Amino acid sequence: MSKGLKFSPLLIAVILCVGLVVYLYIPEEAEQQTNQSTATYVKVHQTAEEEFEVVVEALGTGKANESVFITTQTSDIVQKIYFDDGDLVKQGQLLLELNDSEEKARLAELDVNLQEALKQLKRIKNLAKNNVASEQLLDEQLAKVNVLNAQMDVAKTQLNELFVKAPFDGVLGVRQISVGALVTPGDIVTTLDDLSFIKVDFDIAESHLASVALGQQIRATSVAYPGKVFEGKITSIASRVDPSTRSVQIRANIKNEELKLRPGMLLQILLQKQVLKTLVVPEVVLVPVEDKQFVFLVQDNQVSLVEVKVGLRKPGKVQILSGLQVGDVVVTEGTLKLRSGSKVTFDSANSEE
Repeated sequence: MSKGLKFSPLLIAVILCVGLVVYLYIPEEAEQQTNQSTATYVKVHQTAEEEFEVVVEALGTGKANESVFITTQTSDIVQKIYFDDGDLVKQGQLLLELNDSEEKARLAELDVNLQEALKQLKRIKNLAKNNVASEQLLDEQLAKVNVLNAQMDVAKTQLNELFVKAPFDGVLGVRQISVGALVTPGDIVTTLDDLSFIKVDFDIAESHLASVALGQQIRATSVAYPGKVFEGKITSIASRVDPSTRSVQIRANIKNEELKLRPGMLLQILLQKQVLKTLVVPEVVLVPVEDKQFVFLVQDNQVSLVEVKVGLRKPGKVQILSGLQVGDVVVTEGTLKLRSGSKVTFDSANSEE
C-alpha cells in the first residue's frame, strides 16, 4: 500500500501567493485591453474663429407700393368693360365705360347754343363798331358766351367721369361687376396694386434702435418660397417708440420685379445688426447639464467634459465666450456614448471644420 503525498507548508504558501497575484493583476490587464479595443468612434470639430453675423429677427406684413379700390364717381349703367382679372395695366389705360348717351346729348345741345351765341356776339361787335349796338348789349352777349363755355366744361367733366381709367401702373384684381350692372359711387369695380415694390412694416425692440439706419439692407423670406431670399432697404424709421411694447416701427422696400410677393403676405425679416470675429462651434457639440453647458474635449484620444460659456446663437451655430481655445478638438457626434475619461477614435481627415 503506497504512502500519500505530503505537501510542505512552504509549498502551499507559494501556491497561494501565485494565485493571489494572478487574481489581482490579470483582470486589470484584461480590462485595459478591453478598453483599448472598445474605443468609441466619434466625429469631431476643430474650433476656429469665424465671422458670426448678429441679426435681428422680426415679422412683417407685405403691402403694395400703391394700392387702390377702383370705383366710379357717378351712378350709371356699365356699358363696356376693357379689362380681365389680373391684367397688367398702364397709367391712364381705360378700364370701364358707363352709359354716356345723356351726357353726349347735353354736350351737343350746349355746343349748338354756344355756336349760336358766338355768331350773335360777332354781329353785335360789328354793330358796336358803327355805334349801332350799345356796350351793354355787347357785355350781355359776351357774358352769355362765357356761361355757355363754363357749362361746356362741366358737361365735358361729367362725360369724362363715365370713363374709368387706371391711376397708375399695376396689377388688377378680380372683376366685381358685369356689363349692364348699375354702379354707384363707392361700389368696388376691382383692385389695382403697384407691385414693383413691396413695402413691409415690422417692429423691433428699442434696444436695437441704435443699430438701424435709413438705407440699411434687410433680407426677407416667405413660406411660399422656401429657400428664396428677397433683399430690400430700410426707407423709414418711426419717430416714436410705442410706450406699451417699447418697440419701434420700421418700413422697408423690397424689389419685386418677378411679382412673386403679394400684399398681405407674412414675411420673416432678418436685419443685420453687426458681424463679429469670434470663436464659433456647431450647436450639436453642447451637452446641457442642468443650467450649464459642457462639451467633450478630445486630448490624446481621450475625452474630458469641459464647461463652456455660451454667447449668441443662430440656427446650427453658437458663440463660445470661454472654456475653449482656437484649435481645440470637440466631439460633434457620439456624445451620448461618452463620459469623462472615455477613449475615442476618429478619422481626422473627415473631421468637421
